[in-house]
Amino acid sequence: MAGGSSSSFFSQFWSSALRSKPTLRNSSHVILANPAGGLVRRLGPFDLLLLGIGASIGAGIFVVTGTVARDAGPGVTVSFLLAGASCILNGLCYAELASRFPAVVGGVYMYTYTTFNELTAFLVFAQLNLDGHIGVASIARSLASYIVNILELIPSVKDNIPNWVGHGGDEIFGFLSINILAPILLLLLTIILCRGVPESTLLNSIMTITKVTIILVVIIVGGFEVDASNWSPFAPNGYKPMLTGATTAFFAYVGFDAVANLAEESKRPQRDLPIGMIGSLVVCLVLYMGVCLVITGMVPYKLLGEDAPLAEAFKSKGLNSVSVLISIGAIAGLTTTLLVSLYVQSRMYVGIGRDGLLPAIFSKVHPTRHTPIHSQIWVGVVASILAGLLNVDLLSHILSVGTLTCYSVGAACVMTLRWDDIDDDDVDSTDQVSTMSRMTDIIVIASCGFAAGIIYRYSDSTLEYMFLILPIAIAVLAFADLQFGQGWHICSAHQVFNRMCESS
Repeated sequence: MAGGSSSSFFSQFWSSALRSKPTLRNSSHVILANPAGGLVRRLGPFDLLLLGIGASIGAGIFVVTGTVARDAGPGVTVSFLLAGASCILNGLCYAELASRFPAVVGGVYMYTYTTFNELTAFLVFAQLNLDGHIGVASIARSLASYIVNILELIPSVKDNIPNWVGHGGDEIFGFLSINILAPILLLLLTIILCRGVPESTLLNSIMTITKVTIILVVIIVGGFEVDASNWSPFAPNGYKPMLTGATTAFFAYVGFDAVANLAEESKRPQRDLPIGMIGSLVVCLVLYMGVCLVITGMVPYKLLGEDAPLAEAFKSKGLNSVSVLISIGAIAGLTTTLLVSLYVQSRMYVGIGRDGLLPAIFSKVHPTRHTPIHSQIWVGVVASILAGLLNVDLLSHILSVGTLTCYSVGAACVMTLRWDDIDDDDVDSTDQVSTMSRMTDIIVIASCGFAAGIIYRYSDSTLEYMFLILPIAIAVLAFADLQFGQGWHICSAHQVFNRMCESS
């Protein structure tokens, strides 16, 4: 009897775990009107663009650029160009998914639930949830530290603020570190988010415009201090540090995917979501490259600092006022990143609460403020506890792999949905065989790219680099078959553009 009950339980569990949401696959059947008391469509393309920029550009633009430049030299510009190009490819995948599912909240979690199954979607949510909470806590501690640094510019305050207020107290047991200011900042932002979308988007718009303006001022002022001789040689340590630096620069762009979670609050999601994602990536790419050229032109790359390289570069030129402006820009950048992260995290809880994978209270939306207050408070409280008690910096770097995992799942959703589109069209077996061949080509290219990366990472001599020829050659052949073979083609940009035009 017990064995039969256990078998029935596991059978029911797997039946639930493997179900999906096929009803959302045809976006033309989705009604864009919101239910009474639900989220309201208030966000236009400019709002989404600013939210994407706010999520992507934090203090990293003032720090990561110098960190990569210390190894890559002026070639750091190429590192950020390569990283930006790869993120734009990911952005195109998210743009197509957003145009397919324009009226659902949950982002990549909902895309996975619709394309694959409930178990995979829940694992994606768990990864994003863990990564998001720790990331928010880490950003809050950095913001608290920057604010204390600004306060310490006042002579009467300098050296009178204990470390446990903003910088973080001494570590206990290797991971406990008290910080009072970080949870206070998180709770203040949570209150603003609970008040409603207009208040939070207004704060994000003000902060984002402020930091972009400061970055433009830095680029323009720094341009007059550039010494072109500092750009020669452009790649002093060879091309390898530039490629390796691209992996570090990649994480400076993450955040554009936050826009995908705002589909249910976008006025015209099929048009506006792709504009917000791709537009924010292009803006970030231009700003990063401008900062890279300025910082490596002002100071020889070997003399760049590690903690605040951009501010130190301006100090070395006697422009102390600009270095203070940079600190203000860093505070604005961290504030917007923190605000958007808290905002998006709560929307993910709304999606999974509606599906019954978490208590229904997480899906409830305030009837007048039209914001998920319960989810927002939960996200703010959990992040505040982590930021106030734990030194989460090391763990946040480890969990960055979660971002890559979710981007890979998003790309897999696009390929799977394309496959299903062909099946739905009742094509003949020859076309289905051609489709399978294309899918095989994509898998081969991805596997060869992974193998080439491993060989490149651990090769030290020219002879060892010769082993790169094999995976590269196989990938080229697979790409040629993919591009010039008959049948299905892996090109999504025109489809996204067509959907945008149809919706407008």
